[in-house]
Amino acid sequence: MWTVIDSPVGELRLVEHDGALTAIEFAPFEDKHLRGERDDAHPLLVETARQLAAYFARELQDFDLPLAPVGSDFQHRVWAALREIGYGETASYGQVAARLGMTAAASRAVGLANGRNPIPIVVPCHRVIGANGTLTGYAGGLPRKQLLLGLESAALF
Repeated sequence: MWTVIDSPVGELRLVEHDGALTAIEFAPFEDKHLRGERDDAHPLLVETARQLAAYFARELQDFDLPLAPVGSDFQHRVWAALREIGYGETASYGQVAARLGMTAAASRAVGLANGRNPIPIVVPCHRVIGANGTLTGYAGGLPRKQLLLGLESAALF
């Protein structure tokens, strides 16, 4: 099931499967994660929309949703590490690699896994920045990344 909601970063499509959130997509949408019919009243999608609205209103810092992103074991390890980066904080790709017990040489692999995160915002891939503190690529585009980081901490940018 899926639904579409409005947000400060544009329309978001929320996708669930078997009672877990599997994707959040930025418009314009592709159909790669789409399963089932649109259901604006599905309880998990309604709860996801509620938590996202609270996040955008700066009333929620930690999401509590069942997640089921599809990916490799390595991607799942990276995505779990992303969830450890606190609200209003950032980490470099090298720092994420180090948290996984890898050398800085793994930064590129971490970056690739980060870029394939199917549940942005909830799995906060926007909190990963370049080693020199600059904003680097973001699947939703750098303006969205900057907006999300600014939302979390106006002191960052």
